[in-house]
Amino acid sequence: MSDYLVIVESPAKAKTIERYLGKKYKVRASMGHVRDLPKSQMGVDIEKNFEPRYITIRGKGPVLKDLKSAAKKAKKIFLAADPDREGEAIAWHLAQSLDIDVTSDCRVVFNEITKDAIKESFKHPRMINMDLVDAQQARRILDRLVGYKISPILWKKVKKGLSAGRVQSVALRLVIDREKEINNFKPEEYWTIEGSFLKGKETFEAGFYGENGKKAKLSSEEDVKKILAKINGKQFQVENVTKKERKRNPALPFTTSTIQQEAARKLNFRARKTMMIAQQLYEGIDLGKEGTVGLITYMRTDSTRISATAAEEAAGFISSAYGKEYLSQKKKPAKQNENAQDAHEAIRPTSTLKKPADLKDVLSRDQLRLYRLIWERFVASQMAPAVLDTMTVDLLNNGVQFRANGSKVKFPGFMKVYVEGKDDQLEEKDRILPDLNIGDTVLSKDIEPAQHFTQPPPRYTEARLVKTLEELGIGRPSTYAPTLDTIQRRGYVTLDNKRFVPTELGGIVLELIMEFFPEIINVEFTAKMEKDLDGVEDGNTEWVKIIDSFYTEFSKRVIKAEAEMQEVEIKPEYAGVDCDLCGSEMVYKMGRYGKFMACSNFPDCRNTKPIVKEIGVKCPKCNKGNIVERKSKKRRIFYGCDRYPECDFVSWDKPLERKCPKCQEMLVEKKLKKGVQVQCVNCDYKEEQQK
Repeated sequence: MSDYLVIVESPAKAKTIERYLGKKYKVRASMGHVRDLPKSQMGVDIEKNFEPRYITIRGKGPVLKDLKSAAKKAKKIFLAADPDREGEAIAWHLAQSLDIDVTSDCRVVFNEITKDAIKESFKHPRMINMDLVDAQQARRILDRLVGYKISPILWKKVKKGLSAGRVQSVALRLVIDREKEINNFKPEEYWTIEGSFLKGKETFEAGFYGENGKKAKLSSEEDVKKILAKINGKQFQVENVTKKERKRNPALPFTTSTIQQEAARKLNFRARKTMMIAQQLYEGIDLGKEGTVGLITYMRTDSTRISATAAEEAAGFISSAYGKEYLSQKKKPAKQNENAQDAHEAIRPTSTLKKPADLKDVLSRDQLRLYRLIWERFVASQMAPAVLDTMTVDLLNNGVQFRANGSKVKFPGFMKVYVEGKDDQLEEKDRILPDLNIGDTVLSKDIEPAQHFTQPPPRYTEARLVKTLEELGIGRPSTYAPTLDTIQRRGYVTLDNKRFVPTELGGIVLELIMEFFPEIINVEFTAKMEKDLDGVEDGNTEWVKIIDSFYTEFSKRVIKAEAEMQEVEIKPEYAGVDCDLCGSEMVYKMGRYGKFMACSNFPDCRNTKPIVKEIGVKCPKCNKGNIVERKSKKRRIFYGCDRYPECDFVSWDKPLERKCPKCQEMLVEKKLKKGVQVQCVNCDYKEEQQK
């Protein structure tokens, strides 16, 4: 008989924790939730104060049986699910299933899976926090009411398999609203004049600023001609020189939202992938002699706070690795988003001393890349600001003013370790100007006008959409990845060049929801609902009152929608290709992994074909087929012959039509970190890298 039974969610976590706790403890995994609302019906008794009816999840019977057997042999049971609402709810469901008193000290929580953190948490067990459980239940019931009331109407009036939800519908609205902005955008013409100037033998760049000390816009070619006509000769006088020292502060440690954004920018990870790998790093990695160790703190958080112990260890590391001058001298409290719950720490390495380079042999490529990102971001957040010398120079010729800006890193500070990525922006580089003083004369080398047009706002990337949802107070850390996944799986949006594009189906569904359920896609309403749920967690609000106030109006809208919503016929999108089996026309369909072609004679004919994209290159292996773009099971693009399986030519790099000038073999376009490079597959021929 073991003295203590500890129940966690995952086997990986169980293995790590059991090693830390010793022989008296047996650690078992519940594999997530063991109970939930039934899938086949609503599972909420509206007449009895929205009482939920929970059942054992299909397939969890044997797991629950094993846990009950282990519980009978233990003197005491500890429930150690994750430290958030969902984890508290899992602990409560386990307590209900195993007859554990929820008011006993049965609950242990920890923010990181390390020996010290685990041992300390077991010194301070507590009772199950019912406010957290109620907040999770309220969200689950609310989402069940919305989903199970609206979805059947959409199935009946539009097509089967559709769904609606509070967070996913707002996300869809954001994508569609942005598309409308782009379609309605009217570009405006503007011009710039860029000049290349000489000071002695040194060249520098400056752009037109204005006239007689006033900034001016160039709206047409006529404006440009007037300015160029005023420039008298090539000599420009240095009218003003401003030199300043500017400080740049490091980014705060990661939250769930910011890690998803940065992993998308720097690693090209989807939100779902980021969270999956972060979970692995949190639950523990086998480090060999050291055993299985959790490498990062809990990855579902909206707090940027860090513990004093972590800050102290980081300070020691920075001082020894880079020098004391690189250590941040200011210890101000971390700034929080107004919606942050601050339940636990930011995402950080459990030990700064576990450097990414030391873990390259035990982590997979993607695990190492994400861990390095987390480690560098945290270390940089504890470092001194970077110091930049900036210089602004105004050049004058007959009242026409050009301005040059330069900057140089005087002290790199945190930039020695990490610089935060930005959407659609190039990395900041030194722009050094020559030594210029007021009264100096410089010569214009070239002055070139250029026509431009204003651009519409960009479509949402995953990173941008997550950031926007967070700023609006929509959803919480655990909801971002599944929300983005759902709107894609339902066929409401597609990804084009890593940006969300709404589909016709997405537009139809949103229109119907806007007409009959406007509060569901109302940003302010949804954000207020999130705050109300936070109020339940804080113990300030009763969850039944929140559900009741919502459902009173919502139920009336459901009755109206059932009676008045018109059926929508979605016409098939023909692919222009005949079925190989029966000759009927093929149509485009949306599946779990994106668009594909299916026979319009379904269900009599079930023929399907992938959509292939020809790139205009003959197969170099068989010289009969054409090279087409395909996608692997992991959604990675590769190139192969359209005569497969007769011809098995494949390439991860895009083949080109032209041949290598040195050996006449195939040239490919190889994707690099900062662009693409054309190179030969056979010899050392390479062309200059293109951005």
